[in-house]
Amino acid sequence: MKLTFKIFAVFLIFLAIGCGEKEEKEKIKLTEQPEQRKETVEEAVTTTAEADAMDNKGIGPVKSVELGDIDAAMATKGADLFKNMCSACHKMDKKFIGPALADVTERRSPEWIMNMILNPEQMIKEDPIAKKLLVESNMAVMANQGLSEEEARAILEYFRQYDTEN
Repeated sequence: MKLTFKIFAVFLIFLAIGCGEKEEKEKIKLTEQPEQRKETVEEAVTTTAEADAMDNKGIGPVKSVELGDIDAAMATKGADLFKNMCSACHKMDKKFIGPALADVTERRSPEWIMNMILNPEQMIKEDPIAKKLLVESNMAVMANQGLSEEEARAILEYFRQYDTEN
């Protein structure tokens, strides 16, 4: 059993090293003219994704969210849900396993936030921002907690309240 574990661990180390080298090889320099600033493909994709972050609605069931005044009762429910379902991996003011969530409502659209909560598997596969966050989180995949749209909306309301107060 111990020998099998050691062999598996060595295999994973070699796999991680091999993947890291591949990423470095895939960074192709893009230039229009030699005197202009050079960008890697990764920087160009990141810049485009960040520029469109508030327009990106994500991939999932939520197509539109109407925001009005913050609903305090819904935010309280969202705070409880966040504590029970999300706080094992997320902290509001610092990166933990997942990214810090303070000011998330200023960085992402409400639809994107709810779709990430409701549909993390597909978001990670297809959404450029979610892909980038996965890499930044050391490939820690967000678990689908099986929440309803109403529960995801309550968590969004909690984020809105938190961002307004802090």
